[in-house]
Amino acid sequence: MKTRNLGTTGPAVSALGLGAMGMSHGVYGNPERAESIATVHAALDAGVTLIDTGDFYGMGHNELLLAEALRGRPRDSYQLSVKFGALRGPDHSWGGNDGRPAAVKNFLAYSLNRLGTDYIDIYRPARLDPSVPIEDTVGTIKEMIDAGFVRHVGLSEVDAATIRRAHAVHPIADLQIEYSLISRAVEDEILPTLRELGIGMTAYGVLSRGLISGHWTATRGGEAGDFRGMSPRFSGDNLDHNLALVEALRRVAEAKNATVAQIAIAWVAAQGDDIVPLVGARTRRRLGEALPAIDITLTADDLAEIEKAVPLGSAQGDRYPTAMMGTLGAGN
Repeated sequence: MKTRNLGTTGPAVSALGLGAMGMSHGVYGNPERAESIATVHAALDAGVTLIDTGDFYGMGHNELLLAEALRGRPRDSYQLSVKFGALRGPDHSWGGNDGRPAAVKNFLAYSLNRLGTDYIDIYRPARLDPSVPIEDTVGTIKEMIDAGFVRHVGLSEVDAATIRRAHAVHPIADLQIEYSLISRAVEDEILPTLRELGIGMTAYGVLSRGLISGHWTATRGGEAGDFRGMSPRFSGDNLDHNLALVEALRRVAEAKNATVAQIAIAWVAAQGDDIVPLVGARTRRRLGEALPAIDITLTADDLAEIEKAVPLGSAQGDRYPTAMMGTLGAGN
C-alpha cells in the first residue's frame, strides 16, 4: 500500500482510507456486523491504516464495532480519525452541534473508552458550532494533544475562513470534506487554501454514496432508513440525469480495463498527493474493488476523457437535503 502525508504536520497514512460510517445502522440501511468486522480486517491486511469514524455514528455503535475489529492489532499499525460534536436524540433525531470546550473533553473521554485506546490520531469537530468560536474548540483539542490524548487536529466541512482561523491556533493536519467527480466546489477556494497552509485533505463521498459507483440503477431502492432516500441526487429526473453521466464514465473505465468505481476513486487520488480518498466499503467485495484504484495511473488524456464524460458542474441535485446544506463548508 502506498502512503501519503496529511499535510506538512500530519501523519503518513495509507493512500486510501476506510470510512466506517456505513457499518452502523441508520445510514445506508442495515449492515451485517460480521461482514463489517471482516471488511475492517481485510482493509488492515491490505495495508490500509487510516480508519475514519464518528462518535455519533449509530450513537457510539461504530466506535464499539471498530474496537472489536481492531482488538489484537498493534496500535501503531493504524490511525483513527474521529469526528465529534453532532448531537443525537433517543429517537435518532439530530440536535445540532456542540463545540464547547467542556463538551469536547466529554466527547473525547467517551470515544477513548468505546474505542479502547489511549489516544486518537486525528480528532475533529464534525461540523461547525455557530455559537462557539472555532478558536475555542481547536484550542481545547490542542490541550488534549498536550495531555497526550490526541495526536493531531482535523477539521470537517468548514469554509476557507474557518480553516485559516483554526490553523492559527494549532496546525491542522487535514480537512475532511466531500470531493468527487460530481462534487467539486472545494476546488474554488477551499483546496487552494489548504495547499497554501500545508493542510491535507481526506475526501469522503468519492463515489457520491454509491451514485457514481457503477452499481446504482434507476430501479434500485434503498433499505428502510437509507439516507439516500432523502438525497436530491437520487431522486426523480435528477437520478436519471446523473446515471447518464455514470454511463459516459463507464465507457472511459472500460477503455482502461477498470470499473467505474475504480476510475472515480483514481480521479480523486490524481488531484494531488495531498488528498487521501476515503472509501465507505461495507463489504469485502466492495473493498476488493476499491483497493486497485490507488494503483491506476491516469494520463492527461485519461483525465481529459473523464472531464468530457462528467463535466464540471454537470450533476443535478444537491449533495444533501436542502435543510442540511447550510451546515457544509462548500456547496456541490
